[in-house]
Amino acid sequence: MLFDGLRVLSLESRRSAEIEKLIRARGGDPFVAPSMREIPLQDNPEAFAFAARLFADEFDMVILLTGVGARLLNQILETRYEPGSFVDALRKLAVVVRGSKPAAVMREWSVPVAVTVPEPNTWREILAATEARPERRIAVQEYGRSSPELLEGLRARGAQVTTVPVYQWDLPEDTGPLREAVKRLAAGQFDVALFTTSVQIPHLLRIAAEEGVEEQVRAAFHRMVVASVGPSTSETLREHDLPVDFEPSHPKMGFLVNEASQHAHEILQSKQ
Repeated sequence: MLFDGLRVLSLESRRSAEIEKLIRARGGDPFVAPSMREIPLQDNPEAFAFAARLFADEFDMVILLTGVGARLLNQILETRYEPGSFVDALRKLAVVVRGSKPAAVMREWSVPVAVTVPEPNTWREILAATEARPERRIAVQEYGRSSPELLEGLRARGAQVTTVPVYQWDLPEDTGPLREAVKRLAAGQFDVALFTTSVQIPHLLRIAAEEGVEEQVRAAFHRMVVASVGPSTSETLREHDLPVDFEPSHPKMGFLVNEASQHAHEILQSKQ
């Protein structure tokens, strides 16, 4: 079954054109409102403090949570150190990658990977995948927000954990589409919402609060289909007291759109 004319909201930013095309292909009426942008931390004392310790052989494991973050960290360090220094240092460590994107970066850099974390790539899978490892001096490359559960889990094993934030998220420079999305949500003009990353949720609620319609937006989500790309995003929805009606079989955007289109009408009927 297709969306068959259902009004579908997406807050995707980086791949906004792609998700709009996917929604239309599945018979939906898309409204895509970019909700975030990545802000590189060029003035990043934590990154340079990490580098000094890395080059002094003070770590034996690095956990890379995103491919974008790994690339940005390398770019930041190359402003102060010889090009290739970070990559050379990684080759001496146990490198843990969270999913396919940082794994692809490591292949490109010819860096051996000690552990590849399986789907759905949450902090739980990271802890399970590294449970038998002997390394205890661990650096964690973060991806816009910290994961206290991961850090606490590692420290509970006796690990010395250092966080390395390399970028943060902010609202898009043009918040017009997001504000329009909030107004339409409050007016009940969407049938389905697709969330593809956790950061979209607090940003949406922030704009809803600024527009004075947060209560109406929250109520709207209980009348529509709320589809989450995977467990991490679902956790954030629940943390903000929002429903989670659907997760796809794999935590990827294409699976989210295709499978949500198959179940959306049934879920809507159950909410009536």
